[in-house]
Amino acid sequence: MTLEDKIEQLLKPTVESMGFDLWGCEYLPAGKHSTLRVYIEKPEGVTVSDCGSVSRQASAILDVEDPISNAYMLEVSSPGMDRPLMRPEQFKAYENALVQVRTAVDVMGRKRFKGKMVQVSEEGIEVEVDNEIYPIAFSMIEKANVVPEF
Repeated sequence: MTLEDKIEQLLKPTVESMGFDLWGCEYLPAGKHSTLRVYIEKPEGVTVSDCGSVSRQASAILDVEDPISNAYMLEVSSPGMDRPLMRPEQFKAYENALVQVRTAVDVMGRKRFKGKMVQVSEEGIEVEVDNEIYPIAFSMIEKANVVPEF
């Protein structure tokens, strides 16, 4: 279980009781400038006031449970239009969308992909870039985002 998974388990009941979905968490270690991002969502959208309310509740829980031993900044926000994709069900919800993916290791000679996510399976995704299909296992994905199309 990752640190993010542990934090999501701690926060999910409270966030949901406040009327939001917990989209996910990202921990970005950087010494005393580390950041914990918590993404929340609700059908009618998330306001700055919503983020403040969730931030206060999350902060209280994290202070008690102390899952991160060093100092960090807590940020609560909406996942936005360029939302990060973190779990298989999130990838599935955006099948056939334009995505940007960065992998930890080379996949067919590259680590960065921007193209249509043409398929999502239990093991991973397939992204079409320049008429070529790249199979990418979930375990290889470092970061993935939806690319907004206007």
